[in-house]
Amino acid sequence: MSTTQELASPRFYFVKEVAAELRRSEAATRWLIHTGQIKTGKLGGRTVVSAAELDRFIEEAFDAQ
Repeated sequence: MSTTQELASPRFYFVKEVAAELRRSEAATRWLIHTGQIKTGKLGGRTVVSAAELDRFIEEAFDAQ
């Protein structure tokens, strides 16, 4: 039986999770972060990307066409 917490979307993603979501390498994802194409924050010393920012990046890719 699933709890509501398991069904909810994550509030943030770690770089490795963003890379998996975008089907890119971690290095390519870090390059997107370094060039400012994806905005990040720090949480407990780790780089994180908010779910809203990841959604924005993906939507922007489709709007550009």
